[in-house]
Amino acid sequence: MDTIRILPGKPLDTGTLVTSSGVYFSIFTRNATKVFLELFQNQEDATPFRTIELDPDTNRTGDIWHVYVKGLKAGALYLYRADGPFKPEKGLRFDKTQYLFDPKAKAFTSGSVFKFMQPGTKRAAGIFPKNVVIDDESYDWEDDKPLAIPLQKSVIYEMHLKGFTASPTSGVEHPGTYLGAVEKIPYLQSLGITAVELLPINEFDEYENTNVNPMTGARLKNYWGYSTIGFYAPKTSYAFDKTPGGAVTEFKNMVKAFHNAGIEVILDVVFNHTAEGNEHGVPLHFRGLDNTIYYHLVHDHKEYYMNYSGCGNAVNANHPVVADFIIDCLRYWVLEMHVDGFRFDLASELTRDQKGFVMNSSTLTSRIAEDSVLRGTKIIAEPWDCAGAYQLGCFPGKRWCEWNDRYRDGIRKFIRGDEYLATEAATRIAGSSDLYAAAGRGPINSINFIDSHDGFTLTDLVTYNYKHNEQNGEENRDGNDNNYSYNYGFEGPVINPKIERIRTRQRKNFFTTLLLSQGVPMFVAGDEVCRTQHGNNNAYCQDNELSWFNWDNVTNNATMLDFVKKLIALKVRHPVFQRRKFFGGACTSKFNNPPDITWFNFDGKIPDWNKMSRFLSFRLGGKAEGLDSEDNDFYIAYNMDIHDLTVTLPHPSYETEKKLRRWYRLIDTSMEHLNCALEDGAAEELTSQEHYVVLAKSIVVLIAK
Repeated sequence: MDTIRILPGKPLDTGTLVTSSGVYFSIFTRNATKVFLELFQNQEDATPFRTIELDPDTNRTGDIWHVYVKGLKAGALYLYRADGPFKPEKGLRFDKTQYLFDPKAKAFTSGSVFKFMQPGTKRAAGIFPKNVVIDDESYDWEDDKPLAIPLQKSVIYEMHLKGFTASPTSGVEHPGTYLGAVEKIPYLQSLGITAVELLPINEFDEYENTNVNPMTGARLKNYWGYSTIGFYAPKTSYAFDKTPGGAVTEFKNMVKAFHNAGIEVILDVVFNHTAEGNEHGVPLHFRGLDNTIYYHLVHDHKEYYMNYSGCGNAVNANHPVVADFIIDCLRYWVLEMHVDGFRFDLASELTRDQKGFVMNSSTLTSRIAEDSVLRGTKIIAEPWDCAGAYQLGCFPGKRWCEWNDRYRDGIRKFIRGDEYLATEAATRIAGSSDLYAAAGRGPINSINFIDSHDGFTLTDLVTYNYKHNEQNGEENRDGNDNNYSYNYGFEGPVINPKIERIRTRQRKNFFTTLLLSQGVPMFVAGDEVCRTQHGNNNAYCQDNELSWFNWDNVTNNATMLDFVKKLIALKVRHPVFQRRKFFGGACTSKFNNPPDITWFNFDGKIPDWNKMSRFLSFRLGGKAEGLDSEDNDFYIAYNMDIHDLTVTLPHPSYETEKKLRRWYRLIDTSMEHLNCALEDGAAEELTSQEHYVVLAKSIVVLIAK
């Protein structure tokens, strides 16, 4: 380190750039008067071995401060400090005594900003992470590249990276890590999903939560990770290799392994707020570099933060500097980390202009949709924020997919048995044309889900009437009260076989509906094996067995797992469930075959939608126009009433001019054994081709051959 030389450098947009003889450093700040680059020898060091004061005359171009450190190598550790005016009333919060992270740092060392910090105290460099210089060019991706699986063929599996393998029941050698996830790839392949959507893996600090579990006395954590500190950096604690920069290599190895297995990697990213919090929060990067540019501040009282995110602050995402930062970050994850797409948390905050007003045509979201590098990635919006913005069906930027909460709520209520929900359910099952057709979008713009990380698990939806969040330390005030759930007679686990049978049937009904609806299905890791959070519908702070995937359930609930596997295979195999355009009544003239979709009442007649309540059925025409390839016909009947129904079956397509195909049973959710769902080749021909008894609270799926 004694041989390093300090040269002016040049303004780059990469944060750091490694060359054969040194490292370029660049950082943005418009209002700082001085910038200091601090170099450390070891990650535990409390003081730097070298402080480099950047000269505004030689180390600044525009608003970019830069320096070239000759003799420095990849793996070097660094932080920044910035000096300038401390005038909170004007939004300026410079403090040269505070160490700051590089917003574009590609890795962090182990450690915590918050673990040992008391309110009102300064942070010492020895107890929180350093940034790590990374040489991305040294990694060998071999022939790996993003998979670009078509949306209509996608099945998304929402997964917490750590929680997937953290439990001792996982049996992996590297629990709770990127390596642990790789060890479970055979399970994911056997399940049949096409993509994992990872809850935030960008660097965050789980110790920022200071609440205590009132039942155990244990300190709670920020488990979910929706509080980003390092936008470019994979979380170090999720790596088995915790040496400086080890997480980057381990994450890349994981992505490459998933791609080799045919599975995409989608990241849940948080650009709507940061871990710096409100006016009482901690300066980590943006606040100490240029608070007035990066955040929405109260116009007449700039010492306070606008809070569209519900988390203390809101990123000023449509400021040109911040928008460039976000685009550059997304490009980095695609180009250097090979991820396949992004789900944007509280994405409507990204459509607010610099005054906080929601825009119908957002510069940032349009740029993301049209960016030349991001063009092939999947982009998924959570199309609302916590300050009233709600843009489902009209999120700016035509290429965007959206989490469809109207699908979630409508299907929950219909399957529960609420009255007169058949019309709503039909609209959602058919792809939600009421939301997307007018804007020229299609069913694939709808991300359909019954549950997500936020709320009840699928099993808890049929087990609890009320949330049970007492362990979160907030006196059960947190979490959503409107869950549209039902416990079927008893709150929580039961030994009553009648209640357990109806709960099992309803789980199957939810999965059948989700996976056979038009649109892109998403479900949560563990739903397929009846994972429960014991009624906690806001387990953001539960980094323990309550949230972790219990791998004993794979054996204990093997019948349910088999059912879900068969459904996923059915979804992926048949074009009739993969439409890119909405149904339009199109049919082929050959043999007068049926149209793309036909709706029926239980008596086989066209339904009176004003009277349809708890029954719904339809036939999908496999020979109709609008499919990628010719397919079988399907007949699907939903009976969410408490009474059994004998339904009249419609005719399927003609095999030849004078020969109709015949109906075969694929799925009957009322059955309690493995044969409740069959493979195509094992489907059972119906004895009667005219009628079928659909039992109460069950779904039947027939295939025509």
